[in-house]
Amino acid sequence: MSIAPPIAATDGTDQRPLVAHVIHRLDVGGMENGLVNLINHMPAAHYRHAIICMTDYTDFSQRIRRADVGLYALHKREGKDVGVHWRLRRLLRELQPAIVHTRNLATLEAQATAAAAGVRTRIHGEHGWDVGDLDGSRAKHRLMRRMARPLVGHYIALSRHQLAYLSEAIGIGHDRLHHVCNGVDTHRFAPRGPGEATPLPEGFASKDSVVIGSVMRLQAVKAPQDLVGAFIHLRERLPALFPRLRLVLVGDGPLRDAVARQLDEAGVAEQAWLPGARDDVPGLMRAMDLFVLPSLAEGICNTILEAMACGLPVIATEVGGNPDLLQPGETGALVPAGDPAALARQIQAYLEEPDRRQREGQAARARAEAAFSMEAMVEGYMKVYEQALARHPAPTTHRGRC
Repeated sequence: MSIAPPIAATDGTDQRPLVAHVIHRLDVGGMENGLVNLINHMPAAHYRHAIICMTDYTDFSQRIRRADVGLYALHKREGKDVGVHWRLRRLLRELQPAIVHTRNLATLEAQATAAAAGVRTRIHGEHGWDVGDLDGSRAKHRLMRRMARPLVGHYIALSRHQLAYLSEAIGIGHDRLHHVCNGVDTHRFAPRGPGEATPLPEGFASKDSVVIGSVMRLQAVKAPQDLVGAFIHLRERLPALFPRLRLVLVGDGPLRDAVARQLDEAGVAEQAWLPGARDDVPGLMRAMDLFVLPSLAEGICNTILEAMACGLPVIATEVGGNPDLLQPGETGALVPAGDPAALARQIQAYLEEPDRRQREGQAARARAEAAFSMEAMVEGYMKVYEQALARHPAPTTHRGRC
């Protein structure tokens, strides 16, 4: 087990309840981004936090701005690794958290380990779906969730789709279900200012170019090749405009090489830019004219919220929590998943109506500010934590390195 202790370690007398967040891996991703945002924006006077990674963590952890957050890696091996649960149990007994908060199916087993370690307040969050089970219908996964029901005190679902799934398919009572949507930092993600420089490569785009963009991990569930396919379709649908079009795909992942080959084989590689994972996502979004997300499944997508906050109209697939975020015809559009031709038709409609892009982009920014503030997200989580602790009060003292 490796440990990154908090910069400002305490002497064990800190009376703030400790929340131990158990995740698979701390790396670039929507769930991970939401966790970091929650920790960074939650008032420090209320809770302390520890992040326990069943596998490991990356430099993404540097986005945590608080100095009192412990970071732990249990180095779980591929496949079955019984030993990781012994390491987790030992760590939880050392930390004595008031709350263990697991996230997604990959860490659901940790609910049993937390119970064995004596943690009485246990919460589980459902943030999204896996490419191997796009709607949670696999019998094995449903059985796992049903078997874990007695162990979980409260559930947090990010989307109404997942809320209904937990209620109807898994049989969770409404008194244990909570809906907390992700929030977006509308100060960091904001429309382009006058004269703001673009982070796009020199010569890649001109003032006459139209930039179609997306930010995602390049993996199967995000379907980046569907977006590339739609971009290639536009060459036939808009032959006069196509030379002015640019495609920006921000992110890294296992499909990056395949996406690059797809662009190259179609002869459009010079009109596309794949910069990999970046720390300047707000600036890159501000350089876009239209944001597109072709996912096969989603929970509540942070990048949709960030694009909206940057004043971009958004085209997304009609899956998961995307309909919770977008208002078709007002802030963007929804299209069927897995259909590059339909995606191309919708992109074409926006390319042919610049006024629509501007109008819906402004409405998207207004909706992000009004409905998806970071403050509302933090308040939602704190209400769940307070309600859970009312049943099982936190220990009066805490040991450990957090």
